[in-house]
Formats: sequence, structure tokens, C-alpha cells
Amino acid sequence: MFATQATTDLDATRGAVQSLRARLSAHFSGADSTRTVQALDFASSACQAAHRVAELGAACEIAGLLLDLDLDPDTVAAALINQALPSDEMDTESLAAAFGADVVELLKGLQRAGRIETFTAGQVSVESLRKMLLAIAEDVRVVLIKLAERTWYLRSLTKADDATRRAAALQTRDLFAPLANRLGVFQIKWELEDLSFRFLEPDLYKQIARLLDEKRGAREQYIADVIATLNSELAKLNIKGEITGRPKHIWSIHRKMQKKGVGFNELYDIRAVRVLVANIRECYTVLGIVHDLWKPIAGEFDDYIAQPKQNNYRSLHTAVIGPEGKTLEVQIRTHEMHRESEHGVAAHWRYKEVGASRKSSDAFDGKIAWLRQVLEWRHELTEAGALGERLRKGVFDDTVYVFTPQGRVVDLPAGGTPVDFAYSLHTELGHRCRGAKVNGAMVPLNTPLKNADRVEIVSAKTGGPSRDWLNKELGYIATHRAQTKVRQWFNKESFELDVATGRGILEKELQRAGQTAMKHEAVAGHFNFDKLDEFLAALGRGEVTPHQVEVALRPKDAAVAEPAQTKVPLTPAPSSRSGGGVLVLGVNNIATLVAKCCKPVPPDPIVGFVTRTRGVMVHRQNCPNITSLAPDQKDRLMPADWGDTGSNWFAADIEVVANDRQGLLRDITEAISRERVNVIAMNTLTKGSVATMRFTIQVTAAEIIDRVKRTVGGVADVETVVRR
Repeated sequence: MFATQATTDLDATRGAVQSLRARLSAHFSGADSTRTVQALDFASSACQAAHRVAELGAACEIAGLLLDLDLDPDTVAAALINQALPSDEMDTESLAAAFGADVVELLKGLQRAGRIETFTAGQVSVESLRKMLLAIAEDVRVVLIKLAERTWYLRSLTKADDATRRAAALQTRDLFAPLANRLGVFQIKWELEDLSFRFLEPDLYKQIARLLDEKRGAREQYIADVIATLNSELAKLNIKGEITGRPKHIWSIHRKMQKKGVGFNELYDIRAVRVLVANIRECYTVLGIVHDLWKPIAGEFDDYIAQPKQNNYRSLHTAVIGPEGKTLEVQIRTHEMHRESEHGVAAHWRYKEVGASRKSSDAFDGKIAWLRQVLEWRHELTEAGALGERLRKGVFDDTVYVFTPQGRVVDLPAGGTPVDFAYSLHTELGHRCRGAKVNGAMVPLNTPLKNADRVEIVSAKTGGPSRDWLNKELGYIATHRAQTKVRQWFNKESFELDVATGRGILEKELQRAGQTAMKHEAVAGHFNFDKLDEFLAALGRGEVTPHQVEVALRPKDAAVAEPAQTKVPLTPAPSSRSGGGVLVLGVNNIATLVAKCCKPVPPDPIVGFVTRTRGVMVHRQNCPNITSLAPDQKDRLMPADWGDTGSNWFAADIEVVANDRQGLLRDITEAISRERVNVIAMNTLTKGSVATMRFTIQVTAAEIIDRVKRTVGGVADVETVVRR
């Protein structure tokens, strides 16, 4: 029995191959015919060698559907090869040599979209949709192949189990049918919708089908009489029209019954005809004839020629009280409009040969521009429940979609980089990111990613992010998530060092004030800090100054005489430009504060930021607190420059990371002293064998900081010296 069935299947497949070969030879000419037949022979040989008879049958049926859409030879060839060969068996170089680069690009697009059928509406259907959008963005023909494949797949499920059919039908209804509708491929759309309805609501489907069959004979005779009447009227005006009965689709009948809340017999378009004429003028002439013959039904006329649908569908629709008082729908359109309505974007696939390459015509370029607009098929997804809501809200942003090495889709904002990609996968991967491969090639970490890029992160076992990533001018990060994670890392990593620095400052001030018995928590409470460590960290970072602590520790009567100063000391405003200081808006009589976060030193490029209560805060232009300002805060920036600073001292921070050893601190401080630089604050933190040291030094110019960095960098076991 099984041998007999196998023989039958093989014979049927051979017949399908021969039939398709004949269609290809008739449909294409010259080199196009030869190439598509070669693709069929290639697919046939590959399937037979691997005993994949079913796949060969599917390839023939899918290619036939694409021929019905009048698609180009490259599309048909790619569909045949894609069905015949698993992706891991494709030799792209050999295929490109045999069938051309366009076919290989289509195959790559199909591979990217190939996992869609494995997803379910309740899990990652949004990702599957994004893969489809990726394919569309690069070549719309990939989507047309996927729609043909989905049509064949549903056809093949008539004998499958109920669970399989329902899963396929749900996905088709929510994803593929709306896509076919927005691309205007109604020839496929109707079949996808009817098959989905059949699998999801079999009883209701059979009920409507039975109602259609019961009155088929009377309806066909009625339509024949209407066609005869219209033909007679058109002949009187010398209009050559093609009039046919319009086939009814069970899903559309069901939707209209639900939408209008009426029964089967109350629908206007159970009886329907379609009139095809040569031009738009004749469309409106025929409309006038129809309305003269029969009474129009109010509210049932739609002019989709004057106002096409979003998918570029054009036609005149009207409903009238026809012969015998029965409702009749009439659609009127040109032959070109009809071809567009059946084939959608496929009807506009026009190309011309220029040497060995294919170049798009102006008409096709226009169609692609239209395609990018119609992809927003949100209205068609209003019945898709939670999935539809997610799609409407999350898919159509200014976004790029890239792949992990495992094929997972990751969406990033336009301009997203490998660093953003790493943080989107996992925070720790972002912290340890050291390099990236895009499409197999190493690229800088600030490279903007493009749609369909395959990204692989090269990571270290330990370590953290670079402070350069926070500099917007360098372009390492485009996402708020990545920026936040980097800031959190540095805050956490420097927290312990800041706490230790703050503790040393507090103990020094307590000792100076003779109040060593005072609890540290009491001082923190005075500054409205609930947690001691947070106060100490603020003190260590300079957000709370030692002078403020000194004032807070004074007796109350003494504190009145000299109120607590602001967190950051004011830079004296000179009486003239030659007096030295900071110039804001070109003048020197504006009170300025030197920002502790970046500690600018002449001649660092600087900018002023107008604070709400403390005057103008002067920052380095590349300070992360400036480059990351929110848009609504940037209007508070003011141009600033250095005046004549003379011999004024400025504080600067350097951070040294080194392999810890005995005598390391002594060697570093000696190196600093050789540059005749005064150290006014210092703290160290050792984790394992790595020592992190922070020195605050007094300098008159930024070039002195560079000298100190070079000198300290020459000390044995020092790994890095950076300015903070």
C-alpha cells in the first residue's frame, strides 16, 4: 500500500514538473526561459537526490502561484531553489555563478524570513513580523514568495490535525493575510482568508458555503440576465466592456454579516458583477448607465478611483435595487486597475535589461515609494487582539532590525551601534563588550548598524565600560537604556572610592573642629541624607564641600556669622578681562561656579550652564553631564571662555589603575612631585591585585595634567592614567 502511494506521489510530482516546465517556456522568452527551466531542473535533481519528493511538488506549486502573479524570472528561480535546498546546503558562490547575484540575494532574504512559520501569535509574532519588514525593506519579491509559500502551506493542511491547522490559520489571519491586503495581492489574500476561516470556524464556514451552494443556480441565471442587459446598454454607447460575475469569498461574507449585523439574505453583494473598461472616463459612464437602469441604494456607493485605498486599490463600487427587486453590487474599473487589484505590487514589477544588470524604471521606483507607505497596515489588524495592539504600537517606529548569530531579531533606534546591541541583549554583555563583528567583519564600536546586519559581540571575561561611551560626540551609544546602564556601572564602581574619600574628609573636619565623638550619621542628617554612605559619597564627589561640613560643625552662634556656602566654590569674577577668570557671553562680571564633575582647567573648551539657584556652572564641553542634557535643558547653555587666569590654581582629578605592589603609592607620589605639582586629596581602593588611585592636584593649565599623566604612566606596574 505504501509503495503504491509513494509511486502515485512520484508520478504526480513528475507531472507537476513537466507542466511547470511547459508554463515556464511559454511565459518567458529567450534567456529568461532558459534560466527558469534550469532552476526547475536544478530543484528537481536536488530533491530527487535527497528523496524530497514532497518538497519538489511544493516548489512547482509555489512557482505556479508566482507565475499567476506575473513575476520576473529571478523570483521564480529563487522560489524553486529555496524549496529544493535547505539553507545550510546552499553554496551561494555556485548559485550566483549559475543563476546570478539577484537570485542569491533573494535566497538570503528568504533565509532571514524563513523562521516565521515557527512562531506563534502568543509568543514572538512581533519578531516574525519584523523579519518580514526587513525582507520588504530590501526586496519586496521576498515577501511575495513568502505569501505564495504560505498559500501552498495552507492548501496542504486539509488533512492535518486540528491543532496544526488552527495554529497555521491564526498566524495567517493575523500576519500573512493583512500583509497580502496591504500589498494589494488580493488573488492570494482571499484564499488565505478563506482557508484560515475554514480551519478556525469549520461549522460556520460550511454553513455559509451551503447557503451559497443552495441558491447557486438561481443566482447564476440572475447574473447572466444582468450581464446581458449591461452588454446591450454598453453597445449602444460603443463601449467595449468585459462583464463577469464576481466570485464571492466566504470570509468576506462572514465579515459583512458581522459588521452590518444582518443575515445572509440581507447582504447587498451576494449577487455581484464586475465591469472592466478601457479608461477612467468609461468607468464613470458605466456608473451612470447602472444608476439609470436600477435605483441606487443610499450610502452604498464608494469612489475608490478618486480616493484610492491605502493599498492603492482603485475601483467604483455601487449597490442598486436590481431586476426582480433584488440587491445587486456592481464594481467598475479599468483593465489596469483590475490587474493591480489581483496582483498588487507584483503588477508593478517592471524592469529593463542594461547589459547584465537590472535597473528599476521610474514607475517601479514610484511603486516602491508607495510600498513603504502602505506597510502601515494598522487598520487591518484591529481584529487581531493583543497581537494587533502590540503591532500598532511597537513596529513602525524609526527603527533598524539586526540579527544575533542565532537569528534572533533585535530592534534598535536608527543610529544604534554594537554597544547598544550588546546592552539590549544583556547588561553584563554590554559592560564587557570590547569589539564587534558585523556581517563577519570587525568594525569600530561606534559603527551605526543597518537593517539586516548580523552582529556578533566580542567580549572580555571581566571589566567594565569605557567612559568614552558617554561622550555623545564620539557616537558610541544611541539608546537611553545603554547610556543609563553605563552611568549606573560607573556610579556603582566609583561609589566605594567616593565613600572612602568622603569618610577621610569628614574625619579630618571632625578632628579640626574638635568633635571626633560626633556620630557620622548626625552630620549626614544635617545635610538631609538618610543613608550615611550616600552622604559620604556626595562628600567624596565634591557635591558637598569640606567648607560646608566645617560650617555645619560650628556652634550655632558662630554659624550665623558665616552662613554655609554653596556646594561648589565661586570663581572670583574679575573687574576686567586682564584680571583673569571665566568669560560668559564675552563678559567677566557674571558669577560662575567651577563644576566639580569635570573640573575644567585652562585652556579646556568650556561652556556655561545656568543653574536655578547658583549662577552659571562652568563645565568642560565634553563633560557627560553636558553632552547628555535633555533637549529642554539645552537652552540653558551659554558660551564661555577663559579670561586671563594668570597664576590662579585649578583642581584636577587623575585616576591611576595599576597592579598593586609594595611601594607603589610612594613611587606614584614621587613621580607627581617631580613635576612640581601639589596633591591636595588622594584616595586608593584595592580589589584583588588591582589598585585604583584617585589624586586631586593643583595646576595652572591643562598641559601640566598631561605632563603628570606621562610621568605617572612611566611608573612600573601602572596600567592606565586618565583625567577624570
